Amino acid sequence: MSLITASNLSKSYGPRDIFSGIDLSIPHGARIAIVGPNGIGKTSLLRILIGLDESSGGALSRARNLQVGYLPQEAVLHGTHTLWEECLRAFEDLQALENELARLEGQMSDPGQAEAALERYGPLQVDFERRGGYTYETRIRQTLSGLGFLPTDFHRPIPQLSGGQRTRAVLARLLLSDPDLLILDEPTNHLDIASVEWLEGYLRQWSGAVLVVSHDRYFLDQVVDHIWEMSTTGLETYRGNYTAYVNQRQERWELRQQLFRDEKERLLKELDYVKRNISGQRTLQAKGKLRRLSRQVEAIESLGVEAALNKSWGEISEKADISSHPMNVDEVERQIRGLRPPSPRPPRLHLNLRSGQRSGDLVVRTYEVDIGYADEGRPLFHVPDLVFKRGECAALIGPNGAGKTTFLKTLLGMLSPLAGEVVMGASLNVAYFAQAHEDLNPERTLVEEIEAVAPGMLLAVIRDFLARFLFSGEDVFKKVSTLSGGERGRLALAKLALSDANLLLLDEPTNHLDIPSQEILQEVLSEYQGTILLVSHDRYLIDALGTQIWEILPDEASMQIFQGTYSQYRAYLEAEKAAAEKMTTEVKVRQAGLAEKSRPSPEEKRNRARLKELEDRIALLEGRLAALSSQLENPPPDPAKVQRLGGEYVRVQEELEGLIREWEGLHA
Repeated sequence: MSLITASNLSKSYGPRDIFSGIDLSIPHGARIAIVGPNGIGKTSLLRILIGLDESSGGALSRARNLQVGYLPQEAVLHGTHTLWEECLRAFEDLQALENELARLEGQMSDPGQAEAALERYGPLQVDFERRGGYTYETRIRQTLSGLGFLPTDFHRPIPQLSGGQRTRAVLARLLLSDPDLLILDEPTNHLDIASVEWLEGYLRQWSGAVLVVSHDRYFLDQVVDHIWEMSTTGLETYRGNYTAYVNQRQERWELRQQLFRDEKERLLKELDYVKRNISGQRTLQAKGKLRRLSRQVEAIESLGVEAALNKSWGEISEKADISSHPMNVDEVERQIRGLRPPSPRPPRLHLNLRSGQRSGDLVVRTYEVDIGYADEGRPLFHVPDLVFKRGECAALIGPNGAGKTTFLKTLLGMLSPLAGEVVMGASLNVAYFAQAHEDLNPERTLVEEIEAVAPGMLLAVIRDFLARFLFSGEDVFKKVSTLSGGERGRLALAKLALSDANLLLLDEPTNHLDIPSQEILQEVLSEYQGTILLVSHDRYLIDALGTQIWEILPDEASMQIFQGTYSQYRAYLEAEKAAAEKMTTEVKVRQAGLAEKSRPSPEEKRNRARLKELEDRIALLEGRLAALSSQLENPPPDPAKVQRLGGEYVRVQEELEGLIREWEGLHA
């Protein structure tokens, strides 16, 4: 049985339809991603599946006792408890069992309760161990570390955490709680690359089902095996990861184009028959065929050619508003010839980047540069002497807070290096895409923002230009302060397109962009003739564009330069790791061999024990011999006593000499 099934789900807000015709089934162990443009209703669908919102129509069923873990885009987390205590909530049942075991241990010391307590204790302890009772604190530490928390964060109160940290805290608790189904809405939004890679590994080992909405294409490549592409009229299913989905989508698009051409050609042939026979002996057949043609054309216009051909007439009547009035030949012909091939995807932005004036061959050169802030006492990292040339694309990566944006601002001259020198090349026209879009004035309208960089551009031209970035109608007169993150990103790209820059400094340009917009941006940047320095967590974009990787290593306070793509860099790091592990293994083997060689044989053990005995006895005899010698130097008046002392001296000396010979023999 599936975990969740739905049939013909729809959602509307007042008169506005969000989506309809959603059919789906989530089986056990599923790895599914929902993709689609912003605003299509992906989050609304997730909330309906969980039960947080009601659908406007359709049927939905969930498996009995289904446990669902849901991560919203911006998780809400209240309370004064600590991060560690938040994670402990995933193990409340184990903690209760642990407390019961402790109570039983206390009863075992009471003779009157010991037997009953011991009888109950055994099975409970087995259950506690089976369910991970002795390892759950280790799991918490591993999960928090994997998601980018430092040990010093573990016991910080929730109110002291940032919004992104709170979202990561909720994600940690969800992963630790082991639900049947994880539903994750943009889980990588607040994670750096290292944390995303850890999450990918965790989810690959996950035994439950995963349903994820994400714009992180690299993440989808690593985690999912099915893609659901969402539109306003349903879900289209693709097998495989994101890359497989892109290939299949193109194949289906080409097939639909051919199907459309074939169907349009068939309709025109049918119409030709009608024209030839509408006034002749076969007028009844021709009129009947004309009615069918008019209905088929309307069905194609309403549902698309593929749906119109694959559904029964009853299904078409339910899903489309098909008129029943008769149409004349000219009307039908006009409609057939007016049919347009299916669009490959929903409306998307149209971006064109010109590199303008050619820069010099040398774009950036650094000499012994330290990056950081003067009031912090020490640099964030040291930059190796680098030479960045025209036409190259460098991808700057590193954990959150490592100093990537600080480095960009140093190149721009907004900050001074703590040491060394940054030399910018000749004939540079630099455009900076800021992560927080601080170059946008919140009090301006969209039109005013464009006028600021393109004075003299006519309003009609501005409106047409903004329409290429999906701003239409009166939206162009909105204030920047009212825009969503994705809208601000598109406006910043619009301004970038007007810059004619030959050096682009891009700080997280795909943040808040949906996948169709990311694909367009990637395509445009790949054709750009200038130079690009890209800061991004979008590994798909980095891998497609980067000709070299600059990674900031905070633990070493340095930057590592790698000539090659991101995939090549990952392969290099894996090879380095494997070589280090191999060397460690070889060292351990050698050490084990040396230890084996140095391990004494039974005879050597006996000799060592005998040497110890000899050394102890020799020390004792030497002490006795010294005492006897002292007494004989000052002999007592009794001759008999002097004789006894002399005899003992001889015996001790003989024994001592014999033991010394034996000791020397064992050491030989």
